[in-house]
Amino acid sequence: MSEQVSTEARVIPLRPAPHRPDGPAERKEPLWRDLVGEVLRRERRAQQRTIKDVADAARISLPYLSEIERGRKEASSEVLAAAAQALGLGLGDLLSLAHGELAARTTRHQRPSTVPSRPYDGLCLAA
Repeated sequence: MSEQVSTEARVIPLRPAPHRPDGPAERKEPLWRDLVGEVLRRERRAQQRTIKDVADAARISLPYLSEIERGRKEASSEVLAAAAQALGLGLGDLLSLAHGELAARTTRHQRPSTVPSRPYDGLCLAA
């Protein structure tokens, strides 16, 4: 009798599978770059200005400003300050608006308890 040999690879995970949120109570916190980008875009649109106009005023390339607005790039404080100034804002104003957005989004959901819902299966280092 001849035995069939499987051509499929067997995968053995080295780490436990990442925890996936089960529902709205366990949402991921928003990224800071997304919040800042949304604030920049909202402010620009409220002033009815084009992205080219703001990019030129801030001396930032149009594609780079577009990526910042879409949360694709993590901009330096100098670039954020230039973009904010081009919109008539200070850097503190921009960061305050982004902080307000963060607070609004994270307080909508209950904070998780301090006790994890599942045991930690990773490596722990102590000094």
